Amino acid sequence: MKIATTVVYSSNKRDALDQVVDYEKAGLDIYWVPEAYGFDAPTTLGYLAAKTSRVQLGSAILNIYSRTPSCIAQTAAGLDFVSGGRAILGLGASGPQVIEGFHGLPYEKPLARTKEVIDIVRRALKREVLTNDGLIKLPLPAGQGSGLAKPLKLLTHPVRSAVPIFVAALADKSVESTAANADGWIPIFYSPEKSKAVWGDALAAGKAKRSADLAPLDIVAGGMVVIGEDVKKYLELARPQLALYIGGMGARGKNFYYDVACEYGYEEQAKKIQDLYLSGKKSEAEALVPIEMLEQTNLVGPESYVKERIAAYRESGVTILNVGLITPDSVQIIEKLKSWTS
Repeated sequence: MKIATTVVYSSNKRDALDQVVDYEKAGLDIYWVPEAYGFDAPTTLGYLAAKTSRVQLGSAILNIYSRTPSCIAQTAAGLDFVSGGRAILGLGASGPQVIEGFHGLPYEKPLARTKEVIDIVRRALKREVLTNDGLIKLPLPAGQGSGLAKPLKLLTHPVRSAVPIFVAALADKSVESTAANADGWIPIFYSPEKSKAVWGDALAAGKAKRSADLAPLDIVAGGMVVIGEDVKKYLELARPQLALYIGGMGARGKNFYYDVACEYGYEEQAKKIQDLYLSGKKSEAEALVPIEMLEQTNLVGPESYVKERIAAYRESGVTILNVGLITPDSVQIIEKLKSWTS
């Protein structure tokens, strides 16, 4: 099991980024950089590539709408070049609020588009001449644009002809497609105890269609890690994020995180959280996040308990433990996790 973490946007982001040097020395395997509608991820990843020498660097995630597939392939090849072959391309559909509200693009057919993007990126990294006649047209068809379009291939030679592609997905069809086509799957708010009931059938259906040319699917999941005898209070720090995603990340009827909470058995609480959050009562919404959900989606407690949680994640199929590091002993925590998962 590999150990990963995601950069936390702080008031002094560069200080947060520079921690990766110590994390790398402690044994961290993967460092993820998010994007959402903040700083772009590739710029930060390039900075980290220059600061590090071993840790893998991944986008978590680049959305599949605001960059063309060819641009995404260029970014993957460029990051792989400056990092010496350490890039991971994390992709996702994001959601209507970001794609339509921030980027001004229609949020259409995310499942089909994701599949096409993966295929085009893989062919681009192999320096194949790019053509596509699906949702994405390469080259632009006759009658559109200048009429001068012709098929092209990537000009430069990538370090690797394949960069691992991980996909963030939650809905059944998206998870099934990810299991069939991607190198890795990135869920959020993952409960080892409930994952099989929620995603088991979708994963099985996708793996049944998975190409023999692909390695087994990696699964990236975890949560905040705090180790100690009296640390349960730290679970309270996870309430705002869960309330935000369940209640405010999307509209009624179009919130993937709300749907996951319902699938976990918290439909009554999820509805109340959403109602309160959308009416501006954020603190009241946070108070309703079930303690069981906080416990099952994080690793907070004594060493023996955290080891049990790691075993639960491993048993559920997780191959990359993605941990949130919020305490001053983050380096020591990475060292412990590496020794427990080796």
